[in-house]
Order: sequence, then C-alpha cells, then structure tokens
Amino acid sequence: MFNLRLFRPALAAGLLMLALSGLAFSGGPVFWEISKQEDVVKGDARGVSIAENGAIQLAPAYSLVYDTKEAYIWSSAADSAGNIYLGTGHEGRIFKVDPSGAGKLLYDAGELDVYAMTTDTGGNLYAATSPDGQIYKITPDGRAAAFYDPPDKYIWSLAFDAATSTLYAGTGDKGVIYKIDPQGKANVLADTNENNIVSLILDRGNLIAGTDPGGLVLRISPDGKVFALFDSPLQEIHSLALAGDGSVMALAVNAQSQRQSSAGVSSTSSLSSEGVITLSTDDQDQPTVVSASDNSQRGRSRVDNARGALFRIRADGSSDVVWSATDSIGFALRLLADGQALVGTNNKGRIYSVSPTRAQTLLIQSPEDQTSTFITAGESLYATSSNLGRLYRIGRETVSEGTYTSPVRDTRFAGQWGAINWRGGGVEIQTRTGNTESPDATWSDWSAVYRNQSGDQVTSPRARFIQWRATLRSSSTARGKTTSDKAAHLQSVVIAYLPRNQAPEINSLTVFPAGVAMQEMPLAVDPSVASSGLDPQIFGIISSVPPRRYYQKGARTIVWQAADANDDSLVYRIFYRTVEEPQWHLLADNVTQFYYTIDASRLPDGAYLFKVEASDSPSNPLDMAMTGEEMTDAVELDNTPPAIRVVGPSVTGQTAEVTFEVADATGRVIRGEYSLDGGPWTLVFPTDGIADSARESFRVKVNLNTAGPHVIAFRCADSSLNVGTSKAQAVR
Repeated sequence: MFNLRLFRPALAAGLLMLALSGLAFSGGPVFWEISKQEDVVKGDARGVSIAENGAIQLAPAYSLVYDTKEAYIWSSAADSAGNIYLGTGHEGRIFKVDPSGAGKLLYDAGELDVYAMTTDTGGNLYAATSPDGQIYKITPDGRAAAFYDPPDKYIWSLAFDAATSTLYAGTGDKGVIYKIDPQGKANVLADTNENNIVSLILDRGNLIAGTDPGGLVLRISPDGKVFALFDSPLQEIHSLALAGDGSVMALAVNAQSQRQSSAGVSSTSSLSSEGVITLSTDDQDQPTVVSASDNSQRGRSRVDNARGALFRIRADGSSDVVWSATDSIGFALRLLADGQALVGTNNKGRIYSVSPTRAQTLLIQSPEDQTSTFITAGESLYATSSNLGRLYRIGRETVSEGTYTSPVRDTRFAGQWGAINWRGGGVEIQTRTGNTESPDATWSDWSAVYRNQSGDQVTSPRARFIQWRATLRSSSTARGKTTSDKAAHLQSVVIAYLPRNQAPEINSLTVFPAGVAMQEMPLAVDPSVASSGLDPQIFGIISSVPPRRYYQKGARTIVWQAADANDDSLVYRIFYRTVEEPQWHLLADNVTQFYYTIDASRLPDGAYLFKVEASDSPSNPLDMAMTGEEMTDAVELDNTPPAIRVVGPSVTGQTAEVTFEVADATGRVIRGEYSLDGGPWTLVFPTDGIADSARESFRVKVNLNTAGPHVIAFRCADSSLNVGTSKAQAVR
C-alpha cells in the first residue's frame, strides 16, 4: 500500500513570538512572523507542505496525469489491472485512464452525473448515474449495458462484495440500500429513516453506510438488521474508510442544514462558487452554496462551527475527532499503511495528512478548487479534482523545488525596514513592497535573494505593505529521492520594521462639575516588568484600575481620551490661561493618567481655558517625539461665596416679609433656601422666577405663629457650589 513516511515533518516547533503575529516593544521595532499553521496557510503554498507548527518543507510530487476537460469529477474507481475510471458531471461521462496515463472517453451516459463507481474481481465497472438514473455495467472490453434501474431519484454510493459477488447501492431521496445479485436482480436490504445513503464500505460481511441529513454511521448485517454505530454532530457522512485496527473512519460534512427531511423532496449534487460539492434538496434542483469561515485557534476535538470533520469510531463503540476545520470541507478520504489519513478538501484543493496522534500537515495545495476523491491503483496513489476535473498522481518523492509566498503584511504607516532573518536550510528568501493592499504592477519587484539567515537588511523600498517569498530547493538527491538530512526546510521568518511615528490625538475632553475630584488607586507592578518595556497585560497584570471619585470643595476635574496610531506610550502636560490673556502657563507636567484634578484654590477666581497636550516621548527619541492637544471651553474657578444683603424685614399681622439681595463676583447664583427658627430648609425661587444670573433677589414670606422674636435664615449657592449665608430677625 502507498506510504508517505518520507513526507512527515520532523522539524522542531517554529519560533513563536509570544504567540503574536506582530510583536512590538514600546518605542521599538515591530517583529513580524507567521509561525503557526493557521497563519501560514493564509499564504500561497506551491510545492511545499506545512506542518502543524508552521514549519515548511518540500511537498510530495503532485503531477497531472489526465485532464477530462469536464468541470467536475464526482467519483473514481480502479481495477486490478491498474486502470482508473473517472465519473464526471454535468455531462455524465466516464473516462478510462490506463497505467501509462493515456485516457479516453469510455462511456457517455444519458444522465447528468456519475456519483458512484466500483469494480468487481472480473474487471467489470459499475457506474451509478443521477438524477433519475441507473446502474450501468461496463465490461473490460468497453461494452456497456444497464444493470439495474432503481425507483429512486439518486444513486449516491456503491460497494461490491467479492466474497458473495453482490453489489450494494445506496440511494436517495428515501435512504434505501439495495442488494443486487450478479444477474442484476435487486432486493431492499435496508430502508432507513434517512434521506440519502451517501457512502458505503464493507466490513467483514457487514455493510457500513454514511447518511444524510442525520449524519449517521450505520452497520447493516447481511440479513438487513440496522444498527447505528455513530451519530455525528455534522449533517452528512460523505466518505468512509476501514482502519487496520477495525476502527471506522468517517469524514463528515456540514452543509448548514440546507437539506430538507420531508419525503419526496428531490436531492441534487452541486458545486458552489467556492468549489464545494454538497448535497441539497429543493424542488428546483438548484445548487447549494456553502461559505467558509476562517479557522481560529480551536481544540482538535471541537467540532462546533466545523464545516468538515474526520471521526474515528472504535470497535468498542467509542469515538473521537481526528481532524476538523471551520474553513474547509473534507470530501476525499484515504487511509495509508502507516496509519496516516489523507483528507482532500474544497479549500484550494488542499490535501491534509493526519497522523495517528492527530497531528495534521497541509501536505499538498492543489492547483484546482477541490480535491474530490483518492484512488490507489497498483503501487501509486492518485487524487481527482473538481473545477477542473483532472487526475493527479501523488508521488513518493518530493518535488525538487517549491515556493511559499506569505500573506501581505500591513504595517499601517510607511516606515523603516530592519533585518530579515530565518531558520531553515535549502531556502532563498526575497521581499517586495507596495502601497496597495494587493500586490499589483505598482509594487516593487522581488528583491535580490537574502544570503545571511541570521539577519540581512531588507532592501525593498519603504512602503505600507510588505510580503516575503521563500523558495525551497533540494540540495542533494539519491535515486530520485531527497535525502532526509539534506531536505530543504523553513521553520521561521522574522522581519523587523519601524513604522513612521504618528502624532497622538486627544479624542475627547470633558470637564466634570465643580466639587468632583478623582484619586488614583494604587497598583503594584513588578519593577522588572515595568522596566522591560512590555505591556504588563502580557504577564496577566491589569494595567489600569478606574480612579476613585470623591467630593472636594472647589475641585475641577478634567478627563480625556487619547489614542496613538503607533500604540506608543503617552505622557501628558496640562496648561491654563484666562480667557483674556494669550499666554499659556504650565499647570502640571509628566501626567500619566487620563485625568487631572485642579485645585481651584491655587488660582484666582475667574474664567479659564485648559489645554491637554499628549506626547509620545516615552516611546520615541526626543527629536522624533510628536504631540497632540485639545482645549476645553471656558471653565469658571470660583472659591468665593455669594454676598448677601438683607432688606427688611417688614411684619404685617402674622406675616413677615424679608428680601435677600444676592451677588456673585465670578459665577451665577443657582439656588436659594430659607429656614424659620432653625426649622427645615425650604427652597425659594428668585423674584424673576429663575436662578441664572450673577445677581438675584429673593423675597421670603413666612407666617409667625407666636408672638416674640423670630429668626429667618437664608443661604444660597453659586455655580461653583460656594455657599453664602445670612439671617434676619422679625418680631411679631
């Protein structure tokens, strides 16, 4: 059986810059590295494999054998003579490719698609067509005849049992499995509750079936007894394989529940704009489009939001997840002699190799949209593709040269390039830069090859975007195979750059009401962390605690929000001036908080303007530091209470009336209250009805219930909450 041991990555883990794609020290350069597989696969890999830790090495040879000129290859099979058969759509054609690679059209069916094929020990080919199709038997000499015509709309899967010369067919849209004898006579082996029997394999006389839409793996005994081995959380079991230890490997697909479960609704197989083959049900036989989302960091056993997953169902009934992806749907499955599983996907036709320990390698990136099936013919392993429908051979040897082109890095601001360094061997590295998001004719040419992997200066022009390309070449070969100790490999690439400094900005500036002060809450930070220049949050330290608010007579607090495009550390200065004078005066320097409380007693009463200036000097040399500023509206500082003049009182019968004339030198009078003989304070409005001016007159009328002297107390507050008091005596 075909073996891919040569292509297992044996590289140390790639350098992880604190698990960040770009690590910047405050005020220092940014170091860009992509080192994990989910980051590396975002680039363009041609002729290279990518290990789970992001290490890159030369891939197995992947050579075109035959082009059907059809859009899709839905199915494939091989006979004992090494011939390969390809079932295509949407013209319903079957092609035969002999061991030399010569191919020809074998049969042109009247139906649209050939979804399933298998061969028997006599070299006969059985091909199932859909929709409203039948099973054809094609002899080794090319004679084709109808073998069995089921009443079902679709025939999704076939399996041939050589021990009993029995052909099994899995159909849709009623989920029936047929048992067909050598004369083409059929009986229903099992009528399941599922819509579609998508995949079939044989296991020691039993039949294993994968279903849709329940995503079940069923075991059907020779007498038709159905037992559910596994209930997948995904929708469809697209492919099955039997492992050497008796485990069943099930490749599941999630098509976002596009399929309906009602009986009598027809199904169709289609290819979306992304090259995704899915089964769907609708009355119009329209394609189902399945979109893909980016892979994020996820545990190997998680299948939430997964588009595709590979499950291992053990003989004892337990199961585990071998592979899953949120950005790929797996359609092709093949187990190799050493326990590796190959999974062919719709995402750029990528082929993943999954080891028995569940470590995954992006083995091959196909030039086609999707890898549809795998076939073993003789000693060779093949893969078929869709859009376009082609046959490729997967070689035992690696290619002699491969390239990997990184994703484009947005440095945000055209700056200064530093050094590029890498770890690996047999690698040439180049860079190019540009100021458009996607590389085009306006970008620079690829640079000359960098020679010093410990650090060469990047020579590409200064620009906003940068990209690097690695070319891997085998350094020595023996009998057509690259020797393992000389294999080209790349473990990490790091590019340093210093973005052009941008001025900080004060985005908002707020002045709190008079009397609201703020106090910093203490925060203990390890001095070694503080001096490292790293963000304390990397060490799990909360970098800021909200300040405490409290009352302080006469205090005015300014609060601001500032931002720096370079993520530089900022320091602030506070300035003030009166509204009449032009000259600013420094009030506070080296402020690191985002607020400042002004002690109004330090300044004479009056109207002031305050300015906050943000500087990125902590993160830049003094001659490169930049500032941004913002100014408040006029702010009144008033430490003097209102002055009160008493007019009266006058007493008429039991009623006493007194007038309090109030004047405030700086602010406005906003509130007046009175109290009779030490009783509760009672609100009183000015004579003009509203307290809104520097001068207000309050007329107080009280009822004197008893004879003798009475005290009428009065207090008022200005806009700075200064309080003035006075009193008057009235005698009844």
